[in-house]
Amino acid sequence: MCGRFALTASPDQIRALFQYEQQPNFPPRTNVSPTEPIAMVASDRGTRSFRLVRWGFIPSWVKDTKAFPLLINARGETLATKPAFRNAIRRRRCIVPADAFYEWKREGEGRAAHKQPYLIRRRDGRTMGLAGLWETYVSPDGGEIDTALIVTTGANGAMAAIHDRMPVILKPEQFDLWLDCANEDPGPALQLVRPCADDVIEMEPCDPRLPQPERRAAPAPRPSSPELPPREPVSASRKAGVGDAQGSLF
Repeated sequence: MCGRFALTASPDQIRALFQYEQQPNFPPRTNVSPTEPIAMVASDRGTRSFRLVRWGFIPSWVKDTKAFPLLINARGETLATKPAFRNAIRRRRCIVPADAFYEWKREGEGRAAHKQPYLIRRRDGRTMGLAGLWETYVSPDGGEIDTALIVTTGANGAMAAIHDRMPVILKPEQFDLWLDCANEDPGPALQLVRPCADDVIEMEPCDPRLPQPERRAAPAPRPSSPELPPREPVSASRKAGVGDAQGSLF
């Protein structure tokens, strides 16, 4: 599950890491929520492009979006078999930039039990590229909306202390393989669906007021929480991963 994340790197830093041609301008956000616009990087015949899309995947064949569940994540193990994802894993893979994500852990016993949110990020402070899928949904009245989700995998040893799932975190040298949909064979890309090494990430508890994501219905968009910044900023060259083949915050 990945139901909240942060993206605080500057547009120039994100562009340097993902190497797309557009020069978009977007604000830093520390609490990106489902149904809100998120940044996405895709590829068309080898040329990377930036888009803002709705976080909440809608397959093209859906007729009634109100009756369809909110898909913010997809289990990597089922991408090639579930009807909702079969076309997208072959033709519409993307990368979602993020600086950190949040997960909740039950702590305490009895009446003292509570859900404690944790902020999870790369130990080296760099921005990460999360594996994703996207789709353009066309409504019955002809309107179009680009939607996306984040692909998850089993937790690594470090993450397992909090949750049994985690986002698929791609290395920069893996970006091209994940984005390459030219031959519509998802097999090589699916080999990237695995947890990162334990020492790549670090975790720390954060403000317990962070709202948990809704799992069944689409929640109303929530504003970012300015009281939840991901730690101290790192230098622009380090955060963007410039000059380092491993670049990415996770």
